[in-house]
Amino acid sequence: MSQSADSPKAAVATATTVHKFLYQVSSRLGKYDPLICGSYVNRLVSQLMPHGSPPSRFTAYQPGLAWFATLGGVWVFVLVTLGAFTTSIGAGMAFPDWPLSNGSLNPNGWLNNVAMFAEHSHRLSAGVMSAITIVLAVWICRTESRRWLRVLAIAAIALIFAQAVIGGLRVLLEKHQIVMLETSVGRLFAMLHACLAQIFLCTLAAIAAACSRSWTSPKPKSPTKVSLVTRRLGIICCGFLLVQLGIAAVMRHSFAGLAIATFPQSTPAGDWLPDAWNFRVAIHFAHRMTAVLITGMVIWFVASLLLAPGISHRLKIWGVGLVGLLCVQIYLGASVVWTGRNPYLTTAHVIIGAMTLSGTFLLTWLLHRDEIESASAKYSKANQQQEGIAEYSRA
Repeated sequence: MSQSADSPKAAVATATTVHKFLYQVSSRLGKYDPLICGSYVNRLVSQLMPHGSPPSRFTAYQPGLAWFATLGGVWVFVLVTLGAFTTSIGAGMAFPDWPLSNGSLNPNGWLNNVAMFAEHSHRLSAGVMSAITIVLAVWICRTESRRWLRVLAIAAIALIFAQAVIGGLRVLLEKHQIVMLETSVGRLFAMLHACLAQIFLCTLAAIAAACSRSWTSPKPKSPTKVSLVTRRLGIICCGFLLVQLGIAAVMRHSFAGLAIATFPQSTPAGDWLPDAWNFRVAIHFAHRMTAVLITGMVIWFVASLLLAPGISHRLKIWGVGLVGLLCVQIYLGASVVWTGRNPYLTTAHVIIGAMTLSGTFLLTWLLHRDEIESASAKYSKANQQQEGIAEYSRA
């Protein structure tokens, strides 16, 4: 057997011998500390291991993985766009079956009918998204040493499969009506489908960011440390945006987009409050009021970021861009009402909403980068110590 093959075994044998010696000496002195001894053994093994035998998992920047994760983050917007357009033109039930479309992967006439094209394209893009997510998760689990990132990748697989099943139930259960709520079971699943899509979007964004060069190899002159208040503001903004998109999903699938047909006032007479109330009016009004709240919160968050000492210019520009997205989103929301819910403007409103959420989430995620990696390093160190103790016990 060659020396390179014998070296790892020799390293472990040498470290085990040293550990036994330390145990005998320190036990007689009454000062045996298994954590210290185990940590020493781990360091000794790492020093004696040959340089030609790298670990199968590592934390360094992987260009291929980073670009593939970015592809997943981009493709999810294709999926969201097709889903939003399908809902905007009322084509969610263009096919009454699932997972096939009229019993086929290539249904007749789907390229010539707008409703069929929108729904079938959404299903096909979901299949591509599932494949990308599976490959990404396997890639990460095989090469990444960061346990939390491997867990996040597995969670992405669970989310995409849950999305597929919920999307199928939205079609299959549409015929079951809930008279008391004036809706169907299928539309309830459609609301859940829309909400879960935003969580999946944030999950892929987090994975792509964690695989990027700026995360794995941050520049010393690009600090991301800000005050606890600023980081908490980011989390609160993300929470409110998720709530707002949930309200929007309920509003869209309850056909309440024009329940209040004027903007910014709530009545043609210029009143700020609706003159008549029902569920559709209430959910529409809640959407408007939450938008006002989010506008104030995002401006506060960005202002706090801009005033933070030493923060990188890249993150400051990102924050200003968020305010710009918010302004576009408000204009699109008003235009949806003014145009009687134009499907293209409605689709754009959904896309910019998803971009606002993902942008706010990514900015907040990056601001927590040091805390996330610090906690990960502490966990890895504790895990190595436990492995050292287990190795000694087996020896």
